[in-house]
Amino acid sequence: MDAGERIAASMEIARRIAASDEFRNAGTILIYRAMPDEVDLRFLTELPEADGKRFCYPRVLTKNRMEALLPSGDKGWKKGRFGILEPDPEASLRIQPEELELVLCPCTAFDEDGRRMGMGGGYYDRYLPKCGKAVIAAVAFEEQKVPAVPTEETDMRMERVFTEAAVYRA
Repeated sequence: MDAGERIAASMEIARRIAASDEFRNAGTILIYRAMPDEVDLRFLTELPEADGKRFCYPRVLTKNRMEALLPSGDKGWKKGRFGILEPDPEASLRIQPEELELVLCPCTAFDEDGRRMGMGGGYYDRYLPKCGKAVIAAVAFEEQKVPAVPTEETDMRMERVFTEAAVYRA
């Protein structure tokens, strides 16, 4: 996809998420800052339906652990381990996994059964079991759908996958 197609698809995905019951019923949501080829969820935070929602972002702690932080404004950010902007822990509120009501995960590939392939670090797969009351969903471009994603025992299955063309329910 070229940049214009990614922006248009990201905007459509944001609209699909905002129209979902999962989003409407959630007050505290974990999203992410997109890398260049990922779905950009910034559009979701700018929609009118986002008013009153608390958008938290992941911060890498160690080689395979992360936490959720609620940044305090535009100045609460710094470059993280992989060059991605993440919340500055000194200017953010730590959110416990149990407080999250919707988690939107990036992925490189997914299938209709809710299996997701990340970047290989396992950060989300280790974190998601702690999010007891959250709906767990992936966001992806439709072109990332494959017939079957290979999984390991520790891989978490997504309850939903939002794309610009559909919402898949596992």
